[in-house]
Amino acid sequence: MTILQVTPLPAPRQPSELLDRPVPIFDRLDDPEGWLAEHGGSVQCLITHAMRGPPAGLLARLPALKLIANFGAGIDLIDLDTARARGIAVTASGDLLTHDVADLALWQMLTLLRGLGGADGFVRSGQWSKAPPPLGRSARGRKLGVLGFGRIGQAIARRGEAVGMEIAYHSRRPVAEVADRYESDPLALARWADIVVIALPGGGATQSLVDRAFLDALGPDGLLVNIARGSVVDEEALVAALRDGRVGGAALDVFRNEPTIAPALLEAPNLLLTPHVGSATHDVRLAMADHVVTNIRAFLEGRPLIGLV
Repeated sequence: MTILQVTPLPAPRQPSELLDRPVPIFDRLDDPEGWLAEHGGSVQCLITHAMRGPPAGLLARLPALKLIANFGAGIDLIDLDTARARGIAVTASGDLLTHDVADLALWQMLTLLRGLGGADGFVRSGQWSKAPPPLGRSARGRKLGVLGFGRIGQAIARRGEAVGMEIAYHSRRPVAEVADRYESDPLALARWADIVVIALPGGGATQSLVDRAFLDALGPDGLLVNIARGSVVDEEALVAALRDGRVGGAALDVFRNEPTIAPALLEAPNLLLTPHVGSATHDVRLAMADHVVTNIRAFLEGRPLIGLV
């Protein structure tokens, strides 16, 4: 039985170290076609990364595949229909990264509200001796709209609540046993909110959901934070809204073609950029790698899988 890893994982240790056995990495094979011809029929476990799903056609070359162990919560790059049709189990990291991602969202919200994105540079450049920094806005009493209300969205809401914000959310349906205000229309959420945090999955259903109409509904004092997927935001519409002053500011941790960033984003005003670091802590990344390895061991030993999609 062979285990194949699609790409190196951004973790302190790779699965080959944790499993104490060689795990070929597809992206680093000298001759992928030759390797698949010789070994593809014996691959039963495939390790994927949420930002790098299986390459096109790879699943068809792995006829014995029984498990896709995904490093990360996002599964939009995995062909789930094919996996279901072939009886391939798919696992994801689930709740492991929830709190670190929600922490980043809170930091982005507070940084935007207080206008502190350039505070360090303001001090280092000597500007403080010439003039006081501009005033920001308090979080207390602001309206926080959460677009997507799964585990991460709810964790963001609770953090917003802790700093005195009023909460509302949009999802496909109301979440049971949640007292927060529900908006069935994303535009209604944007019109209501002072700041919107995107916590939606990627994929066709959410492609460019945050478009010009959404941004106009958010308005010139509104703020946008995206810690979800770059595909959810129409980046050209966001740049135009920032330049025209139709949106007050934004913070992006994810991008459509990351790590390549559209030049217009780099030049847009009132935009805070971070390099997809929501889950980028040693603690979480090691836990995610452990999750992958735990599921592979469970599969090999015939035990139940954890985080089954």
